Amino acid sequence: MSHLFYQGRTRKPVLAQARGVYMWDEGGKRYLDGSSGAMVCNIGHSNEAVLEAMRRQMEKSTFGYRLHFETEASERLAARTVEKTPVGLNKVFFVSGGSEAVESAMKLARQHAIATGREQRWKVISRSPSYHGCTLGALAVTGYATLTQPFAPMMREMPKIPAPRAYLDGLDPTDPATGDHYADMLEDCIAREGAASVLAFLMEPVGGASTGALVPPTGYMKRIRQICDRHDIILIMDEVMTGAGRTGAFLGADHWGVTPDIVVLSKGFAAGYAPLGAIVASDAIVDPVLDAGGFAHGFTYAGNPLACAAGHAVLEEIDRLGLIKNAARMGDRLRARLDGLMERHEIIGDVRGKGLLLAFEFMADRVSKRPLPKEYDAYLRFVEIAYEKGLIVYARRTRDGVEGDHILVCPPLTVTNTHLDEIIEVLDQSLQQFTAELPALKEMA
Repeated sequence: MSHLFYQGRTRKPVLAQARGVYMWDEGGKRYLDGSSGAMVCNIGHSNEAVLEAMRRQMEKSTFGYRLHFETEASERLAARTVEKTPVGLNKVFFVSGGSEAVESAMKLARQHAIATGREQRWKVISRSPSYHGCTLGALAVTGYATLTQPFAPMMREMPKIPAPRAYLDGLDPTDPATGDHYADMLEDCIAREGAASVLAFLMEPVGGASTGALVPPTGYMKRIRQICDRHDIILIMDEVMTGAGRTGAFLGADHWGVTPDIVVLSKGFAAGYAPLGAIVASDAIVDPVLDAGGFAHGFTYAGNPLACAAGHAVLEEIDRLGLIKNAARMGDRLRARLDGLMERHEIIGDVRGKGLLLAFEFMADRVSKRPLPKEYDAYLRFVEIAYEKGLIVYARRTRDGVEGDHILVCPPLTVTNTHLDEIIEVLDQSLQQFTAELPALKEMA
């Protein structure tokens, strides 16, 4: 009997131990963590250097409220974070997770507008599909119907533009005209809403769970930056999943040389060792807010010294172990191996991603891009099959959360060639079993 409840009634084995890329349940069964939890455990499990840094901090203090004390741990992590983000982003605000970070970014942008005499700006444009967190504020900018619809009466939904899913729309993602096509949708939305009312544009540089590692088409990112500049709109980059090296650069936006006005970090930022997130912004954003009376926002655990000590140690390990380069190198190899699976399994209709943020999508027909019938719940069944075989992967629905099935393959950045061999072998076996089950699934549907 359990007194816990989460999303449903499904029970899982009790976790006994986790080391590196592997996890063991109480029965001794080993699992390869092929999704880094929920794309969190970037440096792997039980890294001794991080654990030792946390032990040292615990001997000093585990909590120091930010209105009472400054802490060495939070100051060190803030300075290290600024070193790793683009020039000009030099102010950091800590939180405990991605949803809190997105809320904080939007509130900072709004308070900046008020402090600079632009009170009429309040709309945050985002994309659909997208996922930016589970609080009501974060859901308002999320485009994922199954998660947002139950709470629609409780929130003020924000404007959305289509995510640049060129592969579904039959467009060439390498053609700059494709990038312009999707970026123009932001321009059109600003015109519809009225530029004077638009506060910010929020996006993931590489799509996360909602679009399955969607990489933007050529020219899209720079064009988005230009549009935001032209209309004096704050560009918020949600790097909760892409940040801390997962895509083969510290920030996903770094691949395109685009500097956002506000960066949102979490997940791999502390790699699962402690609840931690952050927003990073410029003096130009922060100073007017502080001069106008301060940031009217905060959380009890903001800047918690134990979490910050863990986060600093994680960033140190990313550098010491060369994990960003490894993410790029191993990501290329894993992508090639997933392409090989696509050649062998017709049910895979697309493979995409960057670095070690990769996904493949199931389709009933590659040419028409027709998804599997949603009644199959294919994404859930495939995850179950892989789990039974000792591989953990992550899955969601690609098309607004209603249909379409993609599988995210995002192992820790410490992954080796041997681990890739194991991942591909189990994926291959799982695909064979899953495909063999499809007739039975059709009968059930």
